[in-house]
Amino acid sequence: SSSISKVTYTKINSSYSSVLNFTIQNFRFSTPNTPKPLVIITPLDVSQVQAAIKCSKKHGLQIRLRSGGHDFEGLSYVSQVPFVVIDLLNLSEINVDAVAKTAWVQAGATLGQLYYRIAEKSKNLGFPAGLCPTVGAGGHISGGGYGVMLRKFGLAADNIVDAHLIDANGRFLDRESMGEDLFWAIRGGGIGASFGVIVAWKVRLVPVPSTVTRCLVTRNLEQNATKIVHKWQYVANKLHEDLFIEVTLTRMNSTMVATFSLVFQGGVDRLLPLMQESFPELGLTKEDCTEMSWIESVHNLAGFDKGQSLDLLLDRNARSNGVVVNGTTKDFFKGKSDYVKQPIPQNAFEGIYDKFYEEEGQRAFMVLVPYGGKMSEISESETPFPHRAGNLYKIFYGVAWGEDRTSRRHIDWIRRLYGYMTPYVSKNPREAYINYRDLDIGTNNQGYTSIKQASVWGSKYFKNNFKRLVRVKSMVDPHNFFRNEQSIPPLTSWRKKNNGD
Repeated sequence: SSSISKVTYTKINSSYSSVLNFTIQNFRFSTPNTPKPLVIITPLDVSQVQAAIKCSKKHGLQIRLRSGGHDFEGLSYVSQVPFVVIDLLNLSEINVDAVAKTAWVQAGATLGQLYYRIAEKSKNLGFPAGLCPTVGAGGHISGGGYGVMLRKFGLAADNIVDAHLIDANGRFLDRESMGEDLFWAIRGGGIGASFGVIVAWKVRLVPVPSTVTRCLVTRNLEQNATKIVHKWQYVANKLHEDLFIEVTLTRMNSTMVATFSLVFQGGVDRLLPLMQESFPELGLTKEDCTEMSWIESVHNLAGFDKGQSLDLLLDRNARSNGVVVNGTTKDFFKGKSDYVKQPIPQNAFEGIYDKFYEEEGQRAFMVLVPYGGKMSEISESETPFPHRAGNLYKIFYGVAWGEDRTSRRHIDWIRRLYGYMTPYVSKNPREAYINYRDLDIGTNNQGYTSIKQASVWGSKYFKNNFKRLVRVKSMVDPHNFFRNEQSIPPLTSWRKKNNGD
């Protein structure tokens, strides 16, 4: 199409791997059998996104939107029907206004880049988003987006004041012109391919102290790990909102290990009495902790060593030395999620360990993410992200492996672990987090998908908010141009009415 002639693009040929594969995070979707796009578009400005939408629409091609390449099921760069990838990596401008405490961040900018640019302008401002620095802002925020400050400030999506979006007709919209319904839907509704292309977010920056304290405590089974994790379930969501304690369960050789990762918005002298009062079972000492600036804590949480440059946060292809389970380390990978509303009985952990002792559990993990604080104060319907009050913590399950030929075995393994957890997690629906995409919980058809069928997965991600998302989709994209395996479907009656049927 002539309308796309000015867009920077790459036709798929022998150089495909160098264009797209080098930024793919999950090697499950970089095999020879993975469907390839007809073209990869890397727009340099917003008008080129508009041209790409119009051209794709004209030629009946599906669009896949990519900002960081971290979709757990590869939906940002894989499709089973003829498709185009719009990779937003060149739309990465960040403008920080330290006086107004806001920033405009384009969708292709990474979280690491955003944090770095904020710290350039102010040591006492931050943003409450994810740990992994190579995640793109566009997709992360659209699914909710959380980090170590969620108990104090909520999600990334809770701190959005405006947005720029290109709709299915190629129109450029801001908050005022898109209206409050669409603005509501994009802040946690998993925009990926449901409502349009987010090209920029205006974020509200939050205050951070001059000193942040980072602590890491590891306990194995002989050191009462199970007992301490069991106790953690009762206190983690009630701790002071400045304190975030995440637990990661992994196997180390022939035993299980619980790693307690603490981030405290303040100094160690204030942290230690808080811990002694609320969670003495962990046995935290001053030696376990290190004081640092907020930007240094971001760098540390990303898995970089103290001696490594902060500039690594600017590199979307940087590889950390640490094992960062949230997506920095590239590998074959499968993830799932759950929400916990009642503490899991202590003896139930034995069944979890049994799974990890199987061969496929060698490089598996479970991350327990505490809720409470601000997360309990925000209404379930405030944004599409509904997992608020009543949740003690979220579970992120992951398993990694090294060769494509063992993919089936490892995916079966994590499904067995997920099955074992059924009695201990949320029910009716069994809730899930859309940024930890999981096609096991239900998918759309390639053609028409009923609301009833889509609600199988939709209610798990969005609970009752799914119905409102369907209404918004029906208004803004009645012909379902933006779609994928888990995109919001429109009401067919709305489509017929708008067609004049």
